[in-house]
Amino acid sequence: MPSKRRLARIAAMQTLFSYTARESDIDAALTHNLQELSHLGEIDKDLATELVTGVTVEMDSLKSAIEKAAPEWSWDRMDALSRCILLIGAYEILHRKDAPPAVVMNEAIEIAKEYGTEESKKFVNGVLNALAHKKSE
Repeated sequence: MPSKRRLARIAAMQTLFSYTARESDIDAALTHNLQELSHLGEIDKDLATELVTGVTVEMDSLKSAIEKAAPEWSWDRMDALSRCILLIGAYEILHRKDAPPAVVMNEAIEIAKEYGTEESKKFVNGVLNALAHKKSE
């Protein structure tokens, strides 16, 4: 059974995916995703809400940081799912202090493995690792 925090990250990823793909109502999308995932276990709803809110507020700076960490890849070249996972991971690494970067990266990689492709997992790992190293400099 996934942890409360992993379920929160998945709900945030799914919400950002539907928001960026269809410009849906982000609050309604979050509520829907939290309900859909509730059968998997208890969800840290506060964390999910903070991740979605934080990413949307910091979207431009997060995109810029991600693009700098992946200089060979433009934002539009990245697949939509990886972008959402990277936004959440970048937000946690750059703006939250409650989880070490290694934990954030591991969670993002696990979500990429579950919802993306083998390439998504590698890409997410490389970009978040570059962000974490740049932050620690």
